[in-house]
Amino acid sequence: MFNFPKKKTEVSTEVLVRFIWVSSFLAMIFTIPPLSIFLGIYFLTGELIIGAIIGFGIHFLILAFSGKISKSITKLMS
Repeated sequence: MFNFPKKKTEVSTEVLVRFIWVSSFLAMIFTIPPLSIFLGIYFLTGELIIGAIIGFGIHFLILAFSGKISKSITKLMS
C-alpha cells in the first residue's frame, strides 16, 4: 500500500497567535462594512431589498480581494 509521510504536528505559539489575529481581522473586514452599509440603508430609507443587494455586493467585492488583503495583513502582523 501507500506509505504517507507523517504530518507535522508541532506548531509554534507565534504561528498560532498570528493565525488567530489575521483570521479575526479578515472576519471583521468581510462583515463590518457590508453589514453597516446594509443596516444604514435599511434604517435610513426603509428599503430592505436594496440594502441587502448593496450589502451583498460589497461583501463579495471585498471577498474578491481577500488574497491581497490577507497577504497585506500577514505582512503587517510580521
